[in-house]
Amino acid sequence: MPLVTTAVVVLDCAEPERLAGFYKELLETDETEATANRVEIKGDDGTRLAFRRDVNATPPSWPRPENSLQVHLDFLVEDLDEAERRVVSLGGRPLTTRDADGPFEERGFADPAGHSFTMRCVRPTAPKQG
Repeated sequence: MPLVTTAVVVLDCAEPERLAGFYKELLETDETEATANRVEIKGDDGTRLAFRRDVNATPPSWPRPENSLQVHLDFLVEDLDEAERRVVSLGGRPLTTRDADGPFEERGFADPAGHSFTMRCVRPTAPKQG
């Protein structure tokens, strides 16, 4: 076993209960732990996300350069149109409007607290260009 292993990705936000609810519904997962300042969810595949209360949290400004992309999550989906409808219905918003059809089609979104994430149909096999 390695000395250090990945445990959980933690997103700071002003309202952890609300943001955990967004991801819980989006990812169809379960809440595993909740305290006054932190809520954690865990997916069927073992992936864990936590949401920590920070009353001074400032959302990233991506794609603008100031206070840009601080962290960003990638999710794999089978149907991008259906996934986008679900994101918007849960309070998220699209960040990218370009139409990138093809095997590596992806779309950028922001969760209700402003954290960016990408949804893509397949895992990329080449390094990011540009």
